[in-house]
Amino acid sequence: MTRGPFAHMQVLQPGMFSVVQDLGRLGHQHHGVPVTGAMDEWSHRVANMLVGNADDAAVLECTLTGPAVQFSRDTLLAVCGAQVRITAGERPVPMGCAVLLRRGVTLAFGERSSGARMYLAVRGGFATTPVLGSRSTYLPGNFGGHEGRALRKNDRVPLAPSDPDAPTLVLERILVQSGLPFVAAARLGTELPDGSPEGVRFIPGPQWNAFSAEARERFVSQPFAISSRSNRMGYRLEGPGLRLTKPLEMISEATSFGTVQVPPDGQPIVLMADRQSAGGYPKIAYVASADLPRLAQALPGASIRFTPVAQQAAEQAWLDLEDRLALVREMAAHALT
Repeated sequence: MTRGPFAHMQVLQPGMFSVVQDLGRLGHQHHGVPVTGAMDEWSHRVANMLVGNADDAAVLECTLTGPAVQFSRDTLLAVCGAQVRITAGERPVPMGCAVLLRRGVTLAFGERSSGARMYLAVRGGFATTPVLGSRSTYLPGNFGGHEGRALRKNDRVPLAPSDPDAPTLVLERILVQSGLPFVAAARLGTELPDGSPEGVRFIPGPQWNAFSAEARERFVSQPFAISSRSNRMGYRLEGPGLRLTKPLEMISEATSFGTVQVPPDGQPIVLMADRQSAGGYPKIAYVASADLPRLAQALPGASIRFTPVAQQAAEQAWLDLEDRLALVREMAAHALT
């Protein structure tokens, strides 16, 4: 790789909505600052692992249509998440593995076949200026990420400086010898066990028993559709109305990723990465953390069903994901040597 302290990614086409995200701005909710961060934490972390980064390095989250970009130095990168056709120098680029892209070659995202969000990680991460300890973009507040907004044409997004003491990768030697626009490491098994957003597991929320028996039965037995009014703040669901047994006055409480709250119209909202720091609607459920990555990849119109699960089982599902991530980390490190 070309070594140098001042490198960047040039945006030729920004895609529909491409923003810099890391694992979020933790520890500031009590000041009213949302956590934000990647919607699909699994894909974010795996992409970072494939290029040898720490899990929380900043990546580019691309929604529905990805960008076309060039790099000012040879760059080790990986793309995970939604399945999309990617090319470099008119050659197809594989997903789910490390790719060493030659300087000045255009990396272009094409047709998407499934999923909603792609994650582009580069070795060392994107080096935008941190705000409150995070590089995550919070669009409603216009801070974080690259100038607090989605990428635009002709933006130059800074890359972290190369480590001058890092050993030369096998891919670097192959790229020099080949003359190809890019070279790729072996593909790894990085997909989630189940790619379907249906069957979202949940544990009951603190106001579960404040809902009528009919509402609770509807919640677990009938499907809900993700509304077109959904965004990074929350997924609005359309389905059977959920009613309380009687009016309930509540004081706003802290919210978490996956909180399912029900406003007065009876249509639930699943709070996502850009959720507000507190909310005052009754919380009927919390989505199991292990299922949030799949939910984050669901498109408007998709049907989901809620399946009850004990808290211990939900915690074990997350621990199982962590075990799998540990295996991916080990395989990714081996693939780079």
